[in-house]
Amino acid sequence: MSSEVKVPTLGESVSEATIGEWLKQPGEPVKLDEPIASLETDKVSVEVPSPVAGVMGAHQVNVGDTVEVGAVIAVIEDDTPAAGNEPVAERTEAPVPPASDTLAPPVAAPSEPDVSAQTLSPAVRRAVLEHGIDPSAVQGTGKDGRLTKEDVLAAAKAKDSGGGKTVSAPAPVSAPAPAPAAPTGERREERVKMTRLRQTIARRLKSAQQDAALLTTFNDVDMSAVIEARDKYKDLFAKKHGIKLGFMSFFAKASCLALRDVPSANAYIEGEEIVYHDYVDISVAVSAPNGLVVPVVRNAHAKSFAQIELDIADFGKRARDGSLTMDDMKGGTFTISNGGVFGSLMSTPIINPPQSAVLGLHRIEDRVIVVDGQMVIRPMMYIALSYDHRLIDGREAVTTLKIIKEAIEDPTRLLIDL
Repeated sequence: MSSEVKVPTLGESVSEATIGEWLKQPGEPVKLDEPIASLETDKVSVEVPSPVAGVMGAHQVNVGDTVEVGAVIAVIEDDTPAAGNEPVAERTEAPVPPASDTLAPPVAAPSEPDVSAQTLSPAVRRAVLEHGIDPSAVQGTGKDGRLTKEDVLAAAKAKDSGGGKTVSAPAPVSAPAPAPAAPTGERREERVKMTRLRQTIARRLKSAQQDAALLTTFNDVDMSAVIEARDKYKDLFAKKHGIKLGFMSFFAKASCLALRDVPSANAYIEGEEIVYHDYVDISVAVSAPNGLVVPVVRNAHAKSFAQIELDIADFGKRARDGSLTMDDMKGGTFTISNGGVFGSLMSTPIINPPQSAVLGLHRIEDRVIVVDGQMVIRPMMYIALSYDHRLIDGREAVTTLKIIKEAIEDPTRLLIDL
């Protein structure tokens, strides 16, 4: 007896997806609710759980195929031994007992299939092979204990610095792969089909350039006061709230202050109307393995620093292990993108449609500035506000950025709502 595996409901207005990866191959055992496939939608990756326990049957579609909600993509076979299969099971097991004690060592062979049968994403599988890591020896930190690429890289780093005793066995496995490398001087090209998520990112960004009248205004911010506040209260903050005090919560609260005074920066154009909001839902750009995603911190104007930091940390973790949902991405009235974590000094971020403005943060570096007629060295950051000039005038854009700058340079403004 077999059970069909169908494409689950993917979210509002999402009717199809692409098969990103098969996590289970035909013949492999499957547990109830264990992920057997990964689907790529326009916004997130979605895992398809097995509706029953059993054995993975035939795949009905291939990786890269587009499937609609409700379509059958695979079957799960009943793992209960059938009458005709019992003799076969007896024959395969029969040779093992007669072999007595002398054949006991070969029992170690099944350990290899167990390792290869682990559910690994393509990025993780590639990292495992490149670094010669035994995945069964690494504790996964992803969803349901699954390995992430970061887990493998950390294990590889520990192997390199720890003498390599325990990793000497897997090392030869990776050796054959680099051996037949391309001859010196050979030039290669590789064509890889864009994922559905990457296609959507490309389409939306190009649409933003075509449909909006984009313009960017810049300013710089003295980060001394925020850095001093963090250094002074970081230990107490972490002890009380269980999360580190970062810069993003300061900029989120400063943005809420600015958007209250400049409502057009928190609005968007819909047809011939302007839609204003009396709340602030901040989309936070987060880097995920398959591309940039923008989960939403809802009601940021009413949340504490701690709750904002907790929300952002949770989004970052779930983006890495692929567990963000469609609801996490829905909505958003304003976006903050922090390119500084990658070392960016300055950029012109693109708005996230249908929003009308995005704040770009960059790296902090010591620079010489003039304060009260004296040259001093201060930790400075360039900030940028890209906006839709159809809705936001230059004066409003500059005012928005100026309010954010003043609030960061004097955080007391955030407390007294000034």
